[in-house]
Amino acid sequence: MASTNDLKNGMVLKLDADQLWSVVEFQHVKPGKGPAFVRTKLKNILSGKIVDKTFNAGTKVETATVDRRDMQFSYMDGDYFVFMDMQTFDQLHIDRKVVGDAANYLIEGFEATVAQHEGEVLYVELPAAVELDIKHTEPGVQGDRSTGGSKPAELQTGYSIQVPLFITTGEKIKVDTRSGEYLGRVNS
Repeated sequence: MASTNDLKNGMVLKLDADQLWSVVEFQHVKPGKGPAFVRTKLKNILSGKIVDKTFNAGTKVETATVDRRDMQFSYMDGDYFVFMDMQTFDQLHIDRKVVGDAANYLIEGFEATVAQHEGEVLYVELPAAVELDIKHTEPGVQGDRSTGGSKPAELQTGYSIQVPLFITTGEKIKVDTRSGEYLGRVNS
């Protein structure tokens, strides 16, 4: 248990029938009249839904212990992604549904943060940007600007993104894992 006066960004709370909510933003408000309160913006860890919630100052809230560990993606085993803990070398099988969109950018050897609560994997978080090779893309035609100067390209993971016309097959590029956008070439 913690008080709403102790809230910090990233703290995980257990509210509404044991649902886990991460504190995205909080603000202590002391109005001229009436008691102080805490205005928060909370994100549901499983669904990603963001809600605004107001608490009276000093209200007790239940906190949840979330264990975040850096793990390395090893291989696929059917519908499960196998991650290895870099300290203990234990292997963890994580369902494709839990990995979510991160699966589009995972290749063997990539490191990710795996969050667990009471032995249950909550989510897999990748760095903001990753470097991947272009597996295949059509050559860009000079003067073809009807599509805004971009073309589809298949990454080494099999996922397709839009890249500028000058990118060729075999090049290494940087991709934003949050939006799937091309960020630039990687200089070798």
